[in-house]
Amino acid sequence: MKFYISGLLAVICSVFYGGQDLIAQEDRTGVLVSQADSLRLEYKFAESVDAYREALASSSDSLVRMDIEDKLLLGENGVNMSGFVSTPSVVARHKFPLDGFYLYYPLQDRSWRPVPNPLDTLGRHPFSRASFVPEGSCEIYFSAPDQAGAMNIYRTEFKDTAWSIPALLNEEMTSSSDEIYPMLSSDGKTLFFASSGLYGVGGYDLYMSSWDEGKGEWGVPVNMGFPYSSPYDDFLFINTPDGKYSIFASNRECSSDSVYVYVLEYDSMPVRREIRDAAALKELCGLVPAGDSAGVDGGASVSGAPIPESVDTRRYMEKMSEVRVLKDSLFNCMSQLDRSRAAIAAASDESERGRLEALLMEYEALIPVLQDTLNKAAAGLQKIEMEFLFNGVVIDPDKIEAEADREVVGASSGFAFTEMTPGEPLSMKFEVPEKKFDYSFMVLPEGRFAEDNTVPDGLVYQIQIFTLSRRATVAQLNGLSPVFEFRTPTGKYIYRAGVFRTYNDVLSKLNAVKKAGFKTAYIVPLKDGQVIRMAEAKAIESSSKPVYQLQMVPSDGTLPEIALQAVSQSGAKDVAKMEQDGKTVFAAGPFYSLRKAEETAAAVRAAGVPEVSVIKIGNISSK
Repeated sequence: MKFYISGLLAVICSVFYGGQDLIAQEDRTGVLVSQADSLRLEYKFAESVDAYREALASSSDSLVRMDIEDKLLLGENGVNMSGFVSTPSVVARHKFPLDGFYLYYPLQDRSWRPVPNPLDTLGRHPFSRASFVPEGSCEIYFSAPDQAGAMNIYRTEFKDTAWSIPALLNEEMTSSSDEIYPMLSSDGKTLFFASSGLYGVGGYDLYMSSWDEGKGEWGVPVNMGFPYSSPYDDFLFINTPDGKYSIFASNRECSSDSVYVYVLEYDSMPVRREIRDAAALKELCGLVPAGDSAGVDGGASVSGAPIPESVDTRRYMEKMSEVRVLKDSLFNCMSQLDRSRAAIAAASDESERGRLEALLMEYEALIPVLQDTLNKAAAGLQKIEMEFLFNGVVIDPDKIEAEADREVVGASSGFAFTEMTPGEPLSMKFEVPEKKFDYSFMVLPEGRFAEDNTVPDGLVYQIQIFTLSRRATVAQLNGLSPVFEFRTPTGKYIYRAGVFRTYNDVLSKLNAVKKAGFKTAYIVPLKDGQVIRMAEAKAIESSSKPVYQLQMVPSDGTLPEIALQAVSQSGAKDVAKMEQDGKTVFAAGPFYSLRKAEETAAAVRAAGVPEVSVIKIGNISSK
């Protein structure tokens, strides 16, 4: 008896301390993941990869490992993207509340429609707070949640009297996570958007997709790279219609309830270079504007505050806003001049005094320029007022005053952010969708026969419910849908429910069929529409693995050396060159892992190949 008790205690202690060891192990994993996350947010991507791999090795929990693998991929993406970094000129940045930051973009007034609305009926997303629908739009790209709650990009167009049924763009533009703030370029050939599920470095990254005229669809989206994308949340990118600026929002270096809106000089041909130093990359992605704003054209940004009543009043308000911005700039410059003089008087270090004096001279030189520009703008405003009087143009003083009271911020940077007015709530009438038969397995109040009894090719499973000498009625289906009908050579009718691609899937539904009253129901495997033995089906399912190929279309018909290196390092054995539809296409493979193929595709895109696709080319036995 004593031996039994002591043995039992030993087992209990073993379980207890073993559990404690497991908890300690997972705690260590959590610490490693946190460290890796911190490294990634500091742009130390190579170090984060090492930390994620260490965390992966320390965990035995399959769910935890899946999460770590996803984060490891973000770190690896960061390493790849660090080899192709843009260095745009930063014009300005300003911090705005997350609610309403989009109103400070220089876009058509009253274009942002509040959510929820007929396009986004939920309107609960943490970042996507409005839909961009300018007055008079005939085509709208918008983001809205699907049935699973993920935000997808849809398109609708106005046809005669109603809007078309919203349609997803294509598979390339849809991830398992969110795509938000789609914005079409002024020429309609490029779509900018943010995604948290495509190839990126964490949070929401910025992407662009080009319209393929030949295929009639949007091309594979490309991550815009550093410093536009970052390990934080970056979204709502536009190029201003005048071709001067690129603007986007990000919560890097922000609290959770605010965002920075960054204004960069538009760069049509960005020169990308490698930046492996984490501190240098972080500094670049900080996007701090240069101190000298004398050469910045702030007038273009003010022109985004149109007055809808007439061309004359719009011109008047633009000039009025320009005068106000210049007054603010002059005031800020003079204030800075006073602060510089005070700092010089208090400076004890000779070198610091010299730096301040040089800065003082810059401000002193800037003031006459600003004053002269202000005088010209004021004269222009007075000229417009005289034209109004001469032509008998009537101005509504209250409306003009209301428009003049718009919030204008950031004038001291040389770029004025002017607050726009939200648009009216949307009212839209959509076409009635044509009902299509749903072939997913269901148990309904009333059963349904399949509209088409053709079984898909390949390996599938069905659940056979009964065989009758005469055709079954809907009542006999006991709510099952869809039910397929097959007639035998002897004239009998066989009825099978559902179409399932895997044995585990069909097995999980077998009990539901039996509970519906078909206690003798059983699973039937089919290959290319013909019944086969279960052993053969299981052998096919267990031995077949998909094979993938990379198809690359370089813009100049030649693969860059760095792209060839990426393909070679991925383990692809063959690279073939071919001509398709007048384009030079390179095919690389085979890949036996979809993830490996997608990682290689991302590296090739980062190497400068704009069009890269992962194609499934068949299956291969794993034996």
